[in-house]
Amino acid sequence: MRPAKTAARKPDRTLIAILAVIALLVVVALAVVFTRGGPETLDASTPQGVVQRYSTAVIAGDTATANSYLTDTAKSVCRGYYESGQRPVRVVLIATTERDDSALVRVSLVSSGGGGPFGPSEYEMEDRFALVKASGSWRIEQAPYQLVSCTGLTKP
Repeated sequence: MRPAKTAARKPDRTLIAILAVIALLVVVALAVVFTRGGPETLDASTPQGVVQRYSTAVIAGDTATANSYLTDTAKSVCRGYYESGQRPVRVVLIATTERDDSALVRVSLVSSGGGGPFGPSEYEMEDRFALVKASGSWRIEQAPYQLVSCTGLTKP
């Protein structure tokens, strides 16, 4: 006796459609995560834009660019020079108070510490930048000590 032929099982079309939709969602999610850009670049003619560009330059170690956003007074003296420790890894804008010829930009500075049993630690603190309008453009008069750009400048 020959064994009876069993009909080949056809895959369930609904299951295939569900798996295809899941695969498509995973691909779209990965594309969004990996193509997401950096933070929005703020207008360079605003106090927030100046602080953003200055902070980016200091964190990147680009002293020449950072110093281009400082007033002559700030360039001549390094008050509160920050010798040790790491630079903040993130600077988050909190608020801006702007007047005709001065501005205060409050920021949150986030620094990352070494690893521990639960991973790296983060430390966050609020501080502010003081800016003045010089020759029609905003310049930093005073920066938080963690973001003072002092290479090549005189210390008090």
